[in-house]
Amino acid sequence: MKFRTRAIHVGSKPDYTGAVVPPIYLSTTFVQPGPGDWGAFDYSRSGSPTRSRLQEAIADLEGAAGSLAFSSGMAATHCAMGLLPAGSHVVAGCDMYGGTYRLLHKICNRNNIEVTLVHADQANHIVDAIKPQTKMVWVESIGNPLMSVPDLQQIASITQKAGVLLAVDSTFVPPCILRPLELGADIVMHSATKYFGGHSDCLAGVLSAKTPELLQELYFIQNATGSVIGSLEAFLLHRGIKTMELRVREQSHSALRIARWLESHRSVKKVLYPGLESHPDHQRARRLMGDQFGGMVSFEVAGTIDTAKTVCKATKLFGLAVSCGAVESLIEQPATMSHASYDAQARAKAGIHDTLIRISVGLEDPEDLIADLDQALALGGGA
Repeated sequence: MKFRTRAIHVGSKPDYTGAVVPPIYLSTTFVQPGPGDWGAFDYSRSGSPTRSRLQEAIADLEGAAGSLAFSSGMAATHCAMGLLPAGSHVVAGCDMYGGTYRLLHKICNRNNIEVTLVHADQANHIVDAIKPQTKMVWVESIGNPLMSVPDLQQIASITQKAGVLLAVDSTFVPPCILRPLELGADIVMHSATKYFGGHSDCLAGVLSAKTPELLQELYFIQNATGSVIGSLEAFLLHRGIKTMELRVREQSHSALRIARWLESHRSVKKVLYPGLESHPDHQRARRLMGDQFGGMVSFEVAGTIDTAKTVCKATKLFGLAVSCGAVESLIEQPATMSHASYDAQARAKAGIHDTLIRISVGLEDPEDLIADLDQALALGGGA
């Protein structure tokens, strides 16, 4: 079956009541057949019928041996890092979410885990950074917020040769566009709050594993630490997945239209969107993603940090907020919002400038969104 058909039907088989929409199981514990004789479910931290249905659907859509649902994207990322023994080394793309930077540099470092940041869209930098103690390479399928596109197939060949895990944060590129496990990744992570949920009402994260053995390692860590998704959130997430392909297709088309308009605006210095022919990784993005590139666009305005702040505050349809991937459009300034947790020097080295603005294109009419950006840029006082 095709992706959109599977998204609707996998994990949604009616139960004994015949209900088209499966019920939400809120029970935290389950009666067992006998002492030490365990049923399919025992305690909701270890598993629940609602979570199980969700995970079945996600694993099918990712082409995974199995998937695990978490209370947030950062909880999922933390679980993946739990695979690393003390003293390990991680190579990570410098174009990454600020929360991941904070976790690696200010939490994982407490276990003597060393991190080397590289430009992941240049695979030779990853080769040069790998050490004997390297255990994982962590990249984003489209970098946040600079929209770089690493060659996942090439990186997978590097990590396989080195005996290193390849973990991909594919939050910006959901599986209706790209499935990193099929390109050689070992683990794929999504902040499922974004495109999976799609409605800004469900905090969630997902890990999908290439092999049953790796899945079991991750499940052990999740169960031991307890960072699981609740049943109501699992229900909302499963519901959102059913419309993901349709939403993302429309968001991708609108984002490309808006990016092309921004490229022609006199107050905009640079536009970063993989769907643009001007993007340095455009051909690679086309090879990996086809004709859809998601709904995230970044651009630099002419002027100063105050110009960027004014533009962000002046929009009427774009909500000034972090997060992304939902039906409503959002706008933010990475340097002071989503990436404020970066050390200032590291942020500058990565190329995250104070004049950079990131937008998440929703499902509003693109003409209305363009008009909103146009009036905000005019108020920003650009050229």
